[in-house]
Amino acid sequence: QEQLVESGGGLVQAGGSLRLSCAASGRTFSTYVTGWFRQAPGKEREFVAAISWSGGNTYYADSVKGRFTISRDNATKTVYLQMNSLKPEDTAVYYCAASPTGRAPHSQYDYAYWGQGTQVTVSS
Repeated sequence: QEQLVESGGGLVQAGGSLRLSCAASGRTFSTYVTGWFRQAPGKEREFVAAISWSGGNTYYADSVKGRFTISRDNATKTVYLQMNSLKPEDTAVYYCAASPTGRAPHSQYDYAYWGQGTQVTVSS
């Protein structure tokens, strides 16, 4: 059983940066694909980025490619999302999730474990 806790959200001006962290407590986290999703008010949850268990493969939504970077440290069981050049449309609750199968990193339905979310607000 994995427990995921996100941190690092906050209020930032457009063009600014934030780094989100996702800390896991389970014993098998280092074997899971880990992803970030976000949900803005009135919208469906959407894929942001994902990383393979080794860190060798990363996946990004087109809307964040070139601005966001996902990384992981399996020794500390932490996954990061570095967000640069933030835009008001990046405003959302950001969720960390872990997938034991890793068959569909872009699909929220492939993820078995979820954090509680952290709010990111980008002002114009």
